[in-house]
Amino acid sequence: MRHSRLEHAAARVLLVVGIFNALSAFAGGVPLIARPDGTAMGMPLSMLDGTPFSSFLWPGVVLFVVVGGTQALAVAAQLRRRTWAAAAAAVGGFGLAIWIFVEVLLLGGFTVLYVLYFGTALLQLAALLVSLGLFAGASAGAKSTPARD
Repeated sequence: MRHSRLEHAAARVLLVVGIFNALSAFAGGVPLIARPDGTAMGMPLSMLDGTPFSSFLWPGVVLFVVVGGTQALAVAAQLRRRTWAAAAAAVGGFGLAIWIFVEVLLLGGFTVLYVLYFGTALLQLAALLVSLGLFAGASAGAKSTPARD
């Protein structure tokens, strides 16, 4: 099966965004696990008031293992051309989007990081769809087939 230039470019974007997301999740998870009082990242424990957490340990573990792990697995699968690479990228992208959504719900407020990482999750999912050829029929000159009743 032949892929378009757009699909190849989207696959490269998918790889770069996956690497960025994995490294970011690992870089955020390590200090939360190492110093669950939040001091390593300048976050007071009072941020967790009203949440199910008394420290940043479990959020750090989830960020590192679940978010970072799924992103790293998706990158490895893509690099090794595994048949399940697309599914792994989808899990990674949706996992990051859900992480940010839950973080906003639990912590409230606003930070540019919410926008950045929700944006990278959406970019990852969009790049996945394009790399799979979802928009191949929408290219210029493509003929559409009328629907039959």
